[in-house]
Amino acid sequence: MTTIALVLPGGSYRSHAPHEAEPVAAWLAGLGIEADILRYPVGMPHPAAHEAIGARIAESRDAGADRVLLVGFSAGGHAAGLAALRPADASHRVDGLVLGYPVVSLETHSHQGSREVLLGDDDTPERRAALSLERLVTPEAPASFLFHSFDDQKVPVEHSLLLSSALQRAGTPHELHLYPLGGHGCGLGGDLVPWTGACAAWLSREGWLPQHPSPA
Repeated sequence: MTTIALVLPGGSYRSHAPHEAEPVAAWLAGLGIEADILRYPVGMPHPAAHEAIGARIAESRDAGADRVLLVGFSAGGHAAGLAALRPADASHRVDGLVLGYPVVSLETHSHQGSREVLLGDDDTPERRAALSLERLVTPEAPASFLFHSFDDQKVPVEHSLLLSSALQRAGTPHELHLYPLGGHGCGLGGDLVPWTGACAAWLSREGWLPQHPSPA
């Protein structure tokens, strides 16, 4: 089975954070997962990023990928979640999500920078709701791994809590890992936010890691 992970760095939909791009792809490659950086359009209102991400997922399918994993951080987490929860068609569907300190809601505890770029002058309650991930969860949502820090001052932990609650209500398998310290934008985490070990274990349980034959 052919798998690929697409890494979506954060940056408030205005840029792509370097430490959430190549280092993360290298970590995934070290686990045996082929990974590419998906530098979605920034500085452009919805649906520019959404359409580009969907097209890249479809390209991966056409190239032979049987399973597609999206790994997103902050605004990139929102972009990944939106792609996973609102695919245009079957070719745009993904099979797993890893979201680090993601922007989830444009209604509650809203991340102003992401909202300003995505909605621009067309900032209405209806559009905020339509792009809030917690409203888009259905039982068809992919299995997900979420992590966040309680002291995140830019994207409050409530974002991941909202998404986890929605996934729980829908009966979607997922894990939520919360850390007391770490702030926002911790990337691979380090000692304060040791999410990579927990995520590697989750990826193994979900069948994303290569299976090595047992020694004779």
